[in-house]
Amino acid sequence: MAGENKRKRGRKSKCRSPEAVETPSSATAAAASASPAIDDVVFSVSNVELINPPANSSSPSHHRRRGRPRKVSKHAEKQSKLEKSETLKVSSPPRRVADKPNGSASLVASEAAISNSAVARVVPAMDAVVKVFCTHTEPNFSLPWQRKRQFSSSSSGFVIKGRRVLTNAHSVEHYTQVKLKKRGSDTKYLATVLAIGTECDIALLTVEDDEFWEGVSPVEFGNLPALQDAVTVVGYPIGGDTISVTSGVVSRIEILSYVHGSTELLGLQIDAAINSGNSGGPAFNDKGNCVGIAFQSLKHEDAENIGYVIPTPVIMHFIQDYEKNGAYTGFPILGVEWQKMENPDLRLSVGMKSDQKGVRIRRIDPTSPESKVLKPSDIILSFDGVNIANDGTVPFRHGERIGFSYLVSQKYTGDSSAIKVLRNCETHTFNIKLASHKRLIPAHNKGRPPSYYIIAGFVFTTVSVPYLRSEYGKDYEYEAPVKLLDKLLHELPQSPDEQIVVVSQVLVADINIGYEDIVNTQVLAFNGLPVKNLKGLANMVENCNDEFLKFDLEYQQVVVLQTNTAKAATLGILTTHCIPSAMSDDLKA
Repeated sequence: MAGENKRKRGRKSKCRSPEAVETPSSATAAAASASPAIDDVVFSVSNVELINPPANSSSPSHHRRRGRPRKVSKHAEKQSKLEKSETLKVSSPPRRVADKPNGSASLVASEAAISNSAVARVVPAMDAVVKVFCTHTEPNFSLPWQRKRQFSSSSSGFVIKGRRVLTNAHSVEHYTQVKLKKRGSDTKYLATVLAIGTECDIALLTVEDDEFWEGVSPVEFGNLPALQDAVTVVGYPIGGDTISVTSGVVSRIEILSYVHGSTELLGLQIDAAINSGNSGGPAFNDKGNCVGIAFQSLKHEDAENIGYVIPTPVIMHFIQDYEKNGAYTGFPILGVEWQKMENPDLRLSVGMKSDQKGVRIRRIDPTSPESKVLKPSDIILSFDGVNIANDGTVPFRHGERIGFSYLVSQKYTGDSSAIKVLRNCETHTFNIKLASHKRLIPAHNKGRPPSYYIIAGFVFTTVSVPYLRSEYGKDYEYEAPVKLLDKLLHELPQSPDEQIVVVSQVLVADINIGYEDIVNTQVLAFNGLPVKNLKGLANMVENCNDEFLKFDLEYQQVVVLQTNTAKAATLGILTTHCIPSAMSDDLKA
C-alpha cells in the first residue's frame, strides 16, 4: 500500500510511453484530448496508425525504472528477440496480455497485423476526401423570368478512379461555380460537373488541373456491410474548417425515402453523427473501403443519432450508368401501384393457390411500358424469377427481406425484365422494357429554369414540387390548395407531355380589373379546347383570331378578355415589371 502511494506521488516520466495514442491527423488528436466524446473516433480500428517510437523509449531498462513491470507472453518475448523489432505504438486502448498457452499472444499479433493492413488503406483514403465549395443561383419559381440572389455552401466529396470526384447532388444543385480543396492544401481548384443524379442524390465531378491529382490515391469501394458493422464517416461538417471523423455502426438496411430526389432506393441507417457539411463525404468500413456516401439525417425530437448513407450498390449503379450511356439516365421504376395480398379471403377470391404469393396491381401508369401488357387486378407473382411475398418483399440476405422495388432499381433504363402474373386463375409471363417514371407534378426540374407565359398580365406557369415549395414554403403539403395536392399525390399523367398549368398570379393593369385575386388556379380549357400543357396553351393564345380569349379555370371560374386589347396591353405590362420576354425560352423553340 505504501508502495502504491509512493508511485502516486512520484513525478511522471518526460519520455513518451510506448502505448501513447497516435492519430492520423493532428486535428483529430486535438479534438480527442479536448472532449471525451471523441474517444470512439480515436480508438476505432479504422483510425489505427502504426508509428515507430523514439529511440530512447525502446530501452527495456527505461520501462522497468518505475511502476509495476508489464507482463509479456513467452511467445511474444521470443518473437521480439528473434526479429529485434521495436515496440509498436497503436491508437487503441492499452490492454494487458496474460501469459496463457496456445496462442493468446499470437492472437494479439494477428490483431496487430489486421490493424497494420487497415492503416495502409485508411490513411491514404483520408487524403482522398476533399472539401466542396459551390456557388448556387436558384431559379425564382414565383417570378420565373428571374433568378434568386446567389449563395454559397460547402460540403464534402472524395476522389475515385478515373480522375473523378463523387459528392451529393444537392451539394451542387443549381450551381454556377464549383471548387474543390484537398486536405492540407490552401488551393481551391475549379471543378467541372460531369453528371447529376437527382433521384439517387449523387453528382460526379472532375478537375482539369493536373496538380490537383498529385499525391491523391482514389478511394476503393467495399461490399454492402452487414448490421452492426463499424462505419467511419469522414467529411467537413459545421463546427470547424478541418477534416472531421465520426464513427458508429450500421443500424438498419432497407428501402429508404431519398428526400432530395423524392424516390425510394436502398439505403443504410447508421448511428454516426451526420451534420450539415458532411453531405457527400465517404463512409468507410474497418478495412478502409468506402461503403457509402453520407447524404441526410433525421432531425426529430424523438430520435437521436440517425444518419443515412447511400450504399455501394446505388453508387455503382450511378457510375456504371454514366460510363455506359455517357450521361445519367436514371433509375427505372415499375409503373404500377400495388396492394398487399395478406388477407386469405382476398387470395381465395382471385384464385391463388396455397403455394402462390404475390401482390395485386391497383392501377397502372398510362405512360409506362407496363400499361401495354399488364392490367389492373393482375397478381404479380415474381420479378426476374424472384418470388414476391404477399407483403411485397423478396429475400435479401440471410435472415433479411426487402421490398421488391429493390430488384427493379438494380436494372438500368431500357433493360428488359420477366414478370410473372396471375390473371383469371392462369399464369402469364411478360418481358417488359423498363423506363424511368414521369410524374404529373414533377418532384424536381433537373436544373432547368421554370417555364412561363404572360398575356394581359396573367402569368401562366407549370406546377412542380419546387414551385409549391416556393409559393407555400416547407409546409406546402399542408398549405397548398387541396386540389393541387390531390393531383400531386394521386393523379397519373395520361400522356408523356401532360402538365398542370396554373395562373400563378395576375400583374395588375387596367385590362385585368376584377381578376386580381386569381392565384395558383389550374387552367382547364381555352376557348373550349382542353389545355394539355403550357406550350400548347401559349400556341393557342398566340394564334387565336377569335374576338375573345376565354380561359376556363378550376372551381368553375371563367376569365374573358378581348383578344386585340389583351395582346396590345401585354407589352406595356412587361415594361412596367421589367420582364424581358412574354414567354420563356423553351416555349419559343
